[in-house]
Amino acid sequence: MSTLRSWMNNRWTIPAVSGILIIAALVILQVSPIDTVGNIVMVAAAVVAGTRIVINAVRALRAKVIGIDLLVSVAAIGAIIIGQYWEAAAVTFLFAIGHALEAATLNKTRSALAELVAVAPDVAIVMRDGEQMEVSAGAVIMGETVLVKNGAKVPVDGEVIGGTGTLDEASITGESMPVEKMIGDRVFAGTVSRSGFLQVSATGVGADTTLARIIHRVEDAQDAKAKTQVFMDRFSSWYTPAIMVLALVVGLLTTDIVLALTLLVIGCPGALVISIPVSIVAGIGRAAKDGILIKGGEFLETSAKITAVAVDKTGTLTMGRPRVTDVVVLDKSMTREQVLTWAGRAEAGSEHPLARAILDAAVGEGLSVTGLPESIEPVPGKGIVVNTSGRRVLIGNLALLAQYGIEDTAAAARVADELAESGRTPMIVAIDDAVVGVVGVADEVRPDAAQMVTNLHAAGVKRVIMLTGDAPLVANAIASITGVGEVRASLLPEEKLNIVTQLQAEGYVVAMVGDGVNDAPALATANIGVAMGAAGSAVAVETADIALMGDNLLKLPEAISLARRTVNNMRQNIAIALITVTLLLLGVLLGGVTMSIGMLVHEASVLIVIINAMRLLRSHGRYTVGTSTISPPTEEHHEYTTALQHR
Repeated sequence: MSTLRSWMNNRWTIPAVSGILIIAALVILQVSPIDTVGNIVMVAAAVVAGTRIVINAVRALRAKVIGIDLLVSVAAIGAIIIGQYWEAAAVTFLFAIGHALEAATLNKTRSALAELVAVAPDVAIVMRDGEQMEVSAGAVIMGETVLVKNGAKVPVDGEVIGGTGTLDEASITGESMPVEKMIGDRVFAGTVSRSGFLQVSATGVGADTTLARIIHRVEDAQDAKAKTQVFMDRFSSWYTPAIMVLALVVGLLTTDIVLALTLLVIGCPGALVISIPVSIVAGIGRAAKDGILIKGGEFLETSAKITAVAVDKTGTLTMGRPRVTDVVVLDKSMTREQVLTWAGRAEAGSEHPLARAILDAAVGEGLSVTGLPESIEPVPGKGIVVNTSGRRVLIGNLALLAQYGIEDTAAAARVADELAESGRTPMIVAIDDAVVGVVGVADEVRPDAAQMVTNLHAAGVKRVIMLTGDAPLVANAIASITGVGEVRASLLPEEKLNIVTQLQAEGYVVAMVGDGVNDAPALATANIGVAMGAAGSAVAVETADIALMGDNLLKLPEAISLARRTVNNMRQNIAIALITVTLLLLGVLLGGVTMSIGMLVHEASVLIVIINAMRLLRSHGRYTVGTSTISPPTEEHHEYTTALQHR
């Protein structure tokens, strides 16, 4: 019974049965002196293939939609009424087989989503009451310890609390190279252990894992409509009724019912309707496979038009893991350790990216920075002011000191300039009304940053601009290493927004790349907001127009290139569909194209459109320079990182 039900639900069952009946009818018509039996079998073939088409047409009419199914239904029923049984059977059979082929090939275009679903883990091994237990992945409790053995899938998002190993994170980040994991590192559900043994504390289970969010996002994105698709939907909403009116008029003027019915079949805008969504599904699926999440068709289409890219410095062009390189003492009554201690106590309540570097340096030297300040006042774009241990501590730039009336800043300004010129971020420390020192912090430039800038220009981006709140000298030092041509430094969040708005006013389509926190206003205002390293960040996955799941900067130009290929593919499909319909209509009106031939060509054009879109699923490769995807670090970059390592 289950086998029969499975066979009945198979997409090829109806075309197969209809095809067998057509062959039987043709044989009967050849051997039988009476055509009645053969005609009955031919009508049966048309009924088998056409019943579902008629049902779909009726459902569409109830929803006030005049679609392709209605055109085919009217043509087939009309052909039977006037005795054109072969035409009715051929049209419905070809339409049914075309529908089955479309479904099969459309499923192929969604292969990336299917692969993501396939890597979702089913079971997990957890520690309960001191014993290993195998449970379903969705039954893991937050905070439980999950064991990941060699060759097993990671069933949850979590943090490594014991053991070491390597994981294949291709399903999340698109990167094929295994990643080393040790205590404190994050792991993601759906990744695969290639070696070692890990104990993981679950921080995300079931629908709260990064993999689940990616699947949900890709699912939504593949169904989201681009602006061009919305236009095509509107076009087809009046095009289809127009074809029906044309067929009616031609039928009345020529009294040729066959010609009128043929026009109905030929005018089906099937390839036109499917031309855009199939490209969008394939393009977004390819991107997801490469670790690039694009929110939907509209954003894919906009990404193809990007002409200017604004990038944040910290965490984007740099590694985002700054460390203290210098502690310069300016108050002779203090020691280096005291300056670093006061700086650490002040930054204990700060959310600034550089605060962690100062705290880590102080703790690493065994200094006492425990506890929180009595009061904390962040000053956007300038620094932070705190009260701790009965003293007011300022840590930030010269603008912060000027705001609080600290005047003796000449020495601090000189040291800050020297540090900035060497690519470090200076953080001036003042206690009460006196400057006591300057802490220098540096963030290593990403090795692929310069290649990203080169690839962006190769992808058609005209301007790459660094927007940063850091000092101009530091920003210029990073720009010279990465090849960024324009630098806007010492910016407040609203100033970044203003620059993005200005670029848009000048006619640029702007992508903003940032961390989604300090850059939130600019990210929201830009035509496309891009989140870097979004793996594990629910907010980034859900809110960014494009989320790069790994920390590979080259994914950005790759995304823009893919968007442009997808839009070109859409245009090709539209051209194929329009040319096919135009030629068929001319063929019908001028004579020579029958109903069955027209449907055959029509279905062929639909398949050509789908196959053309499927080309997007192939890996296109990355930009190359010479024989390498990433050019070697420049001499200047080598000197910069070497200097950091030896200080």
